[in-house]
Amino acid sequence: MSTDAPSLSNVTLDEPAAGRLNIQYAPTETSVLAENPPRFTWLPVIEDEARYMLRLSADPAFPDADTTVITDLPLNFHTPDTALAPGSYHWSYAVWDPAGGARASDWSSTRSFTVADGLPETPLPGRAARYAKAGKAHPRLWLDAKALKSFSAAVAADADHCNWQTFFDKSVQPWMDREIMEEPAGYPGHKRTADVWRATYIACQELIYAIRHLAIAGKVTGDAALTARAKDWLLAVAEWDPAGTTSRGYTDEWAFRVNVALAWGYDWLHDDLSDDERDRVRDALLARTRETADHVIRHATIHVFPYDSHAVRAVSAVLVPASIALLHDAEEARDWLDYSIEFLSTVYSPWGDSDGGWAEGPHYWMTGMAYLTEAANLLRAYVGIDLYKRPFFQKTGDFPLYTKAPDTRRATFGDDSTMGDLPCLKIGYLLRQFAGVTGNRAYQWYFEEICRNDPGTEGAFYNYGWWDLNFDDLVYRHDFPEVDAAAPPAEEALRWFRGIGWVAIQERMDDPDGHIQFVMKASPYGSISHSHGDQGAFCLAAFGEDLAIQSGHYVAFNSTMHQGWRRQTRSKNMLLIDGQGQYADKDKARALRATGRILEATEHPDHVCIRADATAAYAEVDPDITRVERDVYFVNKSYFVIVDRVDAERPVTLDFLLHANGPMQLGETTFRYTGERAGFYGKLLWSEAGAATLTQETGFPGVDPAEYEGLPVSTCLKAQFPKARHHRIATLLVPYPLAAPRRVFSFLDDQGYDCDLYFTDAEERSFKVVVPKTFDIGRRLEAGDPSNSKGTKS
Repeated sequence: MSTDAPSLSNVTLDEPAAGRLNIQYAPTETSVLAENPPRFTWLPVIEDEARYMLRLSADPAFPDADTTVITDLPLNFHTPDTALAPGSYHWSYAVWDPAGGARASDWSSTRSFTVADGLPETPLPGRAARYAKAGKAHPRLWLDAKALKSFSAAVAADADHCNWQTFFDKSVQPWMDREIMEEPAGYPGHKRTADVWRATYIACQELIYAIRHLAIAGKVTGDAALTARAKDWLLAVAEWDPAGTTSRGYTDEWAFRVNVALAWGYDWLHDDLSDDERDRVRDALLARTRETADHVIRHATIHVFPYDSHAVRAVSAVLVPASIALLHDAEEARDWLDYSIEFLSTVYSPWGDSDGGWAEGPHYWMTGMAYLTEAANLLRAYVGIDLYKRPFFQKTGDFPLYTKAPDTRRATFGDDSTMGDLPCLKIGYLLRQFAGVTGNRAYQWYFEEICRNDPGTEGAFYNYGWWDLNFDDLVYRHDFPEVDAAAPPAEEALRWFRGIGWVAIQERMDDPDGHIQFVMKASPYGSISHSHGDQGAFCLAAFGEDLAIQSGHYVAFNSTMHQGWRRQTRSKNMLLIDGQGQYADKDKARALRATGRILEATEHPDHVCIRADATAAYAEVDPDITRVERDVYFVNKSYFVIVDRVDAERPVTLDFLLHANGPMQLGETTFRYTGERAGFYGKLLWSEAGAATLTQETGFPGVDPAEYEGLPVSTCLKAQFPKARHHRIATLLVPYPLAAPRRVFSFLDDQGYDCDLYFTDAEERSFKVVVPKTFDIGRRLEAGDPSNSKGTKS
């Protein structure tokens, strides 16, 4: 059709600028595409019911003969159903009038992009052909009738097939005798408390286990008693008030679980329910899914504001399984499923980057990927759409692999529910999932290490409260191949996740006695969501023990520990300026402005250099701060040299913070921590503003002690430097195993324009770091003065 078809209303297109919190106009000239076809996104017009059209051409004049036009798009994002030939392209969008079958607005601005040769091809089938393979029979969540028959025969022949017997004994049988839970009473006085939240969270999760596992076991084994008990659970839950204490509006995490339990029950018990029973369950499932869908699509509008952790997660966790279960039985279910598939294929993940990183940190990578992989597996089996082909999912296993090694506890960033335990078993199970998808043997290695390190933690809240690992194991063994394990390659010790601003060093990860993990971040995502005020901060674990840690415990979201300590810069291995840290409070716009940047992450023959800029994060609190930069040198795979540069419009104090699991031994310029297996010592080598005063404090000032009763309490070293407009400080940090203490000798030459720092170790390997001086710490640094430190081999 002609791209200049007459419009019905000749509406001027509203094309507002996109803020940081919004979905962006993409792709553009600056886009570096990771897959083909590109994903198109734009800000919608104000009418929720608006539909769109998109034109695409290699010619910016959009001639009819050489222009592809896609019409009647219901959303402000789109993935084409065919890949593009490599080359340069131009695109624009307009409002579409479905009644008149014509364009209803001006065209948007024209944007351009380039498709490189050799990109992974990941088109998305259009809505008309999307469900060609999706049958109407039940079950359809995980197994269809044919796969169920085959699986049942295999289990009958071998009870250990896919670890069935373990699943049956531990995850099916207990629910035969358990009393069916009553509808939760909610919070006392309807005011949220952590203990009731957690207890009800687990109870609602157990609904999934009871209904799903009994229903599946009944079908697989043909045991009518199992099926009957599953029905009892399902019909009881179907009577709960969808607008009551397990509604999304009351506590979404409870509601999601009830919703999923109903979806699995409706699907697997569909043919065992009477017409009346089926109607009751379907009505309850529809009401609950409708509430979640309305919130995700119409209220949270994650296609406009994608940085809503729970709403984004609900697409995978709730909308996909519920919509599949209801497809063909409720017209709106198809709309929900289309939205979910297109969101996951186009916008997802707002937290991710092309290297597989996840801005919220490895723990919330785990929760996001747990539900994403469940949804991806269901879509792959029922609809035939394979999300795993997208480049992000091919690489994202690298993120936990390199930022949360199997033997670390508190040496990474972001909210984490493990309370200082080793990484969750679920992270390992997810890495095995991605091993099955990609064939990456290092992912399988990680899984096996996690299982070796964490036996007996299956019932811990951070495992059992979210997932049943016996069921996960059953599904994986049925759906994916086993992969041989191999440790990560030694030559890939440095990993930079550029889009999220994280850098990790994993030296000898496969050798706990010699392993060093160093993680540093300066993120364009700032402190939004489960990120913290930790731009430029670092964490260190070495020789089997966490050393420079992220302090505090994620006891509950919005607790005093969470808001007043753990999110704040004062709990990080970073700087306070005039006693203040970075912005890390509740204003999402300010949180997203409080950013950092990794300027460099390079590997050299004798050192790794990481350079970070955290200026914006501090300036969001104090506009007088004009520079906060930190350089870290990891020298000869052994020790660290840290150079900090701070400039301000007025004289400011500088506090260098370092957190450890216990008190340190302090000298005038030195500090030492001794743990159970390893330790570190440090030395404040040089400060242009003058010597520091060293103090330490054990505890969490300002936090309600009841929140961390019975939990470990850490210690914070504070080295406070006197007021100056321009700070340049250099610090040495040397980790070592207690069985083999290390010393690094240093001296400096601070005559002239620079401070030259010289280092040598026991093997007589030398290293030099040059820190340019400002010469005038009391006045503003003149434009053009040298400001960067540099490391060189001596």
